[in-house]
Amino acid sequence: MLNVYLFQILNGLGLGMIYFLTSVGLTIIFGLLNFVNFAHGAFFLIGSYLCFTVVAATGNFWAALVAGPLIAGAIAWVTERVLVRRVYHLPHTFQILITLGIALIIQESAIMIWGPVGKSVPPPDMLKGVVRFGNFAYPEYRLFMIGFAALVGFALWLLLERTTFGAKVRAGSENPEQVALLGTNIYRLFSATFALGVALAGLAGVLSAPLRGAHPFVGTEVLGIAFVTVVIGGMGSFGGALVGGLLVGLVQSLMTSIWPQGASLMIYGAMAAVILLRPYGLFGRA
Repeated sequence: MLNVYLFQILNGLGLGMIYFLTSVGLTIIFGLLNFVNFAHGAFFLIGSYLCFTVVAATGNFWAALVAGPLIAGAIAWVTERVLVRRVYHLPHTFQILITLGIALIIQESAIMIWGPVGKSVPPPDMLKGVVRFGNFAYPEYRLFMIGFAALVGFALWLLLERTTFGAKVRAGSENPEQVALLGTNIYRLFSATFALGVALAGLAGVLSAPLRGAHPFVGTEVLGIAFVTVVIGGMGSFGGALVGGLLVGLVQSLMTSIWPQGASLMIYGAMAAVILLRPYGLFGRA
């Protein structure tokens, strides 16, 4: 029984890191742009399908790990410049409608290209085995996913906290007009930030593809969990996205062993409890 719970805890850490990568992109976009992106889950979908396509064509998962977030980020950069930036000044209701439309276009395009049936993606050959700790065994790919996502998270933290770009993003989230007056092309900064946030969602889609495959309705599910994670952690908080993602992942994974039918219920119950105690999230601010 102990091994079962240890297995589920590690699974929860893996899920939590996927949720972190997805939600931290969402919170970065909102923190700087004050923009509600309901198409975020659709770019996760793009990442998972790009992983399937690249692996099916070349058999190289590592190429998919690079191509997925880059292509998702490039699509987001074009979308931001052509459409999204035109609604920055509009109320959030308009932003939600626009991004929901983008999400539906991406979802239906995926169905047209890949069909309505989900696609399975094998893990890379070098990570198909298990790691044994005594009588406990755990899949190598899941351990790789946890470690790689943690490495990406650390690199993202360095980017936001230790570079000029990160300083501009943080300053822009406080006062974009002043940042623009100091000589920064604020719209170029917006485009880069939007592309970065979406690329992280694409990367999460690539990493999750060998576990759950690629199917056209994953975007809606992931979007809901990403918003739960952001609400728990606090909108605009890097640490909140990490803690919220890990909390949601652990709750979801452990509940599948204890009460499978109530796993989703407990996630939203945890969100409700946080809202009652801290309306702006664990690390959020008014």
